[in-house]
Amino acid sequence: MISYTIYENKNATQASDSLAGKQWVTFVHGAGGSSSIWFKQIRDFQKQYNVLLLDLRGHGNSKPTLKSAFKQKYTFSALANDILEVLDHLKIEKSHFIGISLGTILIRQLAEMYPNRVQTMILGGAILKMNFRSQVLMRLGNAFKYVMPYLVLYRFFAFVIMPRKNHKKSRLLFINEAKKMYQKEFIKWFKLTTEINPILKWFRQVELNIPTLYVMGEEDYMFLPSVKKVVENHYKSSRLVVIENCGHVVNVEKPIIFNTEVLAFMNALQ
Repeated sequence: MISYTIYENKNATQASDSLAGKQWVTFVHGAGGSSSIWFKQIRDFQKQYNVLLLDLRGHGNSKPTLKSAFKQKYTFSALANDILEVLDHLKIEKSHFIGISLGTILIRQLAEMYPNRVQTMILGGAILKMNFRSQVLMRLGNAFKYVMPYLVLYRFFAFVIMPRKNHKKSRLLFINEAKKMYQKEFIKWFKLTTEINPILKWFRQVELNIPTLYVMGEEDYMFLPSVKKVVENHYKSSRLVVIENCGHVVNVEKPIIFNTEVLAFMNALQ
């Protein structure tokens, strides 16, 4: 099972006193990150919800084991099932989900597979389409992933996605977390890019009946345009918040605005 951390809401007033009986919010980080990227969210969300932080395979405290080394290649379905395994272990029937970057794809995949387990989806720096520049990045990564140290590639990707001076904090945070990964683990994750285009196409076409909030930075030039188009088409379930002077990692760059907007969205549905 992947590593997880719980921050219990001590002030919960729900009828049940058990952890499983209270409202949950589950945070899913992106590739190369870890649950530590949510440190500016924990306090605000813990006031109203039980908070569940996850470290995805090979990230943070979810270090690869001998058993996992022989598992089949990583797929979005398999990674979504990792999340489900933790929910089942904790007897959490339903949760709000908040994700960033690639974590948003895993949340959407989980919602496709187990819609009854997902109360709301908050997708920050959401990836719904790979534009020309991101397609070039993927091809470069696939060409050099076996011959070039993964941190060199990761630094390059991070700079292309988060190029501005005000994105530096987010860049450094993800790069420092990525240093804790292994080369083989990075390659396994990078191979996910081979299945990303068809799955994103499906996500753009199919609207789920789950309340969804997209939180995007106005400077997230690689991914914001496609999100705007999807929200226009998925208007029954989705809404979009665009944060000014902000890049891809919205929860790190503008945590106060992020927390305020997300909590308002979640609380309005209670």
